[in-house]
This record gives sequence, C-alpha cells and structure tokens, in this order.
Amino acid sequence: MRAMRVLYPSGPRQLHTASRPRAPRRFHRALGGDARTPLLAQPELAARWGVGQVHVKVETSRLGLPSFKIMGASWAVIEALRPVLPSWWRPEYGLAPLAGALPEVTLLTATEGNHGHALARIARLIGLRARVLIPESAAEHRVDAILAEGAEVVCVPGTYDDAVSQSAVEAARKDHVLVSDTSWPGYERVPAAVIDGYSTILWEIDEQLAEAGCGAPDLVLVQVGVGSFAAAVIRHFRAATGGPRIVGVEPAQAACVMASLAADRLVTIPGPHKSMMTGLNCGSPSYVAWPTLSRGLDAAVAIEDDLAMTGTRTMADQGVAVGPCSGAGVGAAGELLAGEHAGVHRRLLGIGPDSTVLLFATEGAHDPVPASAARSN
Repeated sequence: MRAMRVLYPSGPRQLHTASRPRAPRRFHRALGGDARTPLLAQPELAARWGVGQVHVKVETSRLGLPSFKIMGASWAVIEALRPVLPSWWRPEYGLAPLAGALPEVTLLTATEGNHGHALARIARLIGLRARVLIPESAAEHRVDAILAEGAEVVCVPGTYDDAVSQSAVEAARKDHVLVSDTSWPGYERVPAAVIDGYSTILWEIDEQLAEAGCGAPDLVLVQVGVGSFAAAVIRHFRAATGGPRIVGVEPAQAACVMASLAADRLVTIPGPHKSMMTGLNCGSPSYVAWPTLSRGLDAAVAIEDDLAMTGTRTMADQGVAVGPCSGAGVGAAGELLAGEHAGVHRRLLGIGPDSTVLLFATEGAHDPVPASAARSN
C-alpha cells in the first residue's frame, strides 16, 4: 500500500480573493487578549528537506483547548445567535457580556471531538446548553472532555457523516441552534462563519513572519477534513496576486476532497473511516468550502497512517508533542520535498532551495496511539 497519493488538478488554480475578515480577530482578542499561538522556525527540517525555511504554526493549546477548532466555533456561535444578540453587543466585547443576556437555547453540533469540545466550552461560558452528537467510534477521552464542559453527548451509530445527518434532523427541534463546521445546500451561513473565524490564525501568521523578518510562504500544506480550515487558508493567502502553492492533506481512507477534485464535483467517500487522524475522518467536503477548495488547491495529498505517525515523531524530535492530525502535514511535506519522487513534486510545486514552507500543528497529543500502531511505525 502506498503511503501517499498525490493529485495535481488540471486547469488554472489561482483563486484571487479580496475579502479577508478582520472582525473575528477583534472578537478573539477579547477572548484571550493578544495571546498568539507560536509560529516555530524549524531550521533542522529546512536543511533536511532542502528548502530555505520551514515554519510550523502550533495550535496545540488555543484559548485553553488542545486544538484550533475554538477559533471557528466561537465566531460561528456569534453568527448562529445573531438574530437574538443584544443590539449593544460588538465583536470587541467578546463572550463575557453575553452570559445571562441570551434566550435559553441549546447549541447543537456533530463532531469527531474537537469542534464539539469547543462548542461545549463556549456554551458553558455564555450559560447555554449544548447537545453534541459524536460517532460511536470516538475515543472515550474525547467524549469525557465534552461531558466535562457540562454538555449532553449523544453517541450516534456509524460515522461522523452519520452524526452530521442526525444533527441536520435535530436542528428542527424547538430552541435548538445548529452550529456545524460543515455545510449542505440550505445550511451555509453558519459554516461560512466557521471559515471566517479561522482567519485570526492566518492574520497571526502574517504578523509573526513579519516580526521574524521573513517573507510570505512559497508552499503551504494544510490538513483537510470537511475543508473549512483549508478554505480559510486559501482565501487568506490568495488575497495577494501570486501567493503560495497550497496543498491539502487528508487520510487515504477519507480522501473526499481528492476524489471531488478528480471528479470536478462533490463526492462522498462511504465509511467507516478508521484512520488515526480522527479529526480528518470526514467523508464529504463542506458545501460552502467546496468552491474555494476546487479552485484554490494546487494539489491534494492522501496519506496513510504510517506517514502521519512519521510526521508526529518528527515533531516530537523537534520538541513539539502533537497527534496524528498534526503529523499529517509534516509527514506529507517530508515526502513531497525529500521523498522518492521529490524531484517531480518540487518541480510541479515550484519549490527550490530558498523556498519557505508553512505547516500547521492543528492539535496536541491528546489521542492515545494503539500499541500495534506504535510497533508498526
């Protein structure tokens, strides 16, 4: 079994976007001050991969949670509750003034873990109930983390996509407000706000690169589940003429974006999806993210778990503890830039010895790794 498959879509990939939202940044500053997550230079990896610079944006601890998901979920909650927000509220006020100022509703979502954990935390902060649907295969500690926030957790038979389908049905219940990070026809406004919420991470990277005296990246690898974060990355970096080459990375078992790019239409990959990259085990791209993904990705990479674990160990060697979802981008980068077919990939991606590479560590090392996987890797 090949550790990695790569698709270079045909046709022009340059997508120019003029809109890069700033309101979420003001909102997130109110939640956590100016506490930015680190952007770590990795000179050892740059030398190993034959490029000028490698930077990793480390989202292993964001606003007290072990992943980046709270950035999208928090802003999406604001959008979902916009019809009932007090007229005096502004993004720069943050969440605290909303506690006790909202009607009694239940925030509803489906999750593989991190998005639901983030939504449960936000619900607790503003005094609302949360109902989180999670596939029955989810790790027990992920369920426990959501329960610890005071949320109701419902284990749904089947896959993440089955949980999403049930959430769409339950959204019709009185006083339930759906806050999903994926979308379908007719449900687009709130998932679009998830994409907007992730923009804060990208503004931080711009600032941190400038402070370090570095230019914009030449190559960006971004993990893809339903595609919301990847859409935010594309939109941000495509705002400038030219921009970097952007590569999406997903599990081989759930490579729905690769399949959709190959077919030039939305494609669903049936489950079960059993990759260690649990947060990326998504069978269908987000409807609202797809137009950006379809025109903005220069390549799609589908990897097996062993390559994700290689990336996880690589980051551990650099002193950063991450899980397989974070290792996905690192493992894929190493294979593209220094693997068996690196010459071909570097030529197609326009990567040379002075290029700058940007990667994302999207979550911490909070999933136990099965002993069999540890032995085989």
